[in-house]
This record gives sequence, C-alpha cells and structure tokens, in this order.
Amino acid sequence: QVQLVESGGGLVQAGGSLRLSCQASGIIFSINVMGWFRQAPGKQRELVARITSSRSTDYADSVKGRFTIARDSAKNTLYLEMNRLKPEDTAVYYCNADLESLGSGFREYWGKGTLVTVSS
Repeated sequence: QVQLVESGGGLVQAGGSLRLSCQASGIIFSINVMGWFRQAPGKQRELVARITSSRSTDYADSVKGRFTIARDSAKNTLYLEMNRLKPEDTAVYYCNADLESLGSGFREYWGKGTLVTVSS
C-alpha cells in the first residue's frame, strides 16, 4: 500500500526559509514524476513545482528563482526548498506522485498536506 507523507511545514516570517519533505512508502518499482501543489483558502489548488524521472523541472512563475525541487531516489523522498518566503506563499502544500508499485501499475497518489504560514 503506497502512502505519501509530507513534513516540514510551519510558521515563518516573510523573507525566511523552509524545507518541505515528502516520503513515499510501499514497494515502489518506478516513479515517473513527483510534484508539489498548494491550495490557499478560497483558491484553487495549483502546481508549485514538479520533477521528472530524468530530473527535468518546472516551476510556477510565482515561485521561480525562490523555490527548488529535488528528489532522492534511494530514499523515495521529494523535497521543496523554499527561500525568501512571502505572505502569499501561505497555503497547504501537497505532495503528488505518478508511480508504479507492487499492487498497481502507474497511478497518481496524493499526500494529506502540510500547512505553511508566512507572516508579514
């Protein structure tokens, strides 16, 4: 049974930094793409950043130059380094993965989210 668990969220002042982690558990054979999404109250969930199996990356324009996404294949862990945080970055951040496991072919999984609050 595959699970994604996020950690690292919290309260930080504007201009500060946080590093989010997402660990995938279960018997995983292959990961196609992993990414971070976020959702603020009253707004739609949006893609923040993603990274493919070939390590190519994409970032939302609002975070480009401030956030860095990375993955550790040996640990099945995804990271998001967030720098120069702004109040508008406040949201619940969700880990997402398209992967193949022992019990299933490729399919999409979601974590339960971790809250990031940036004070002004």
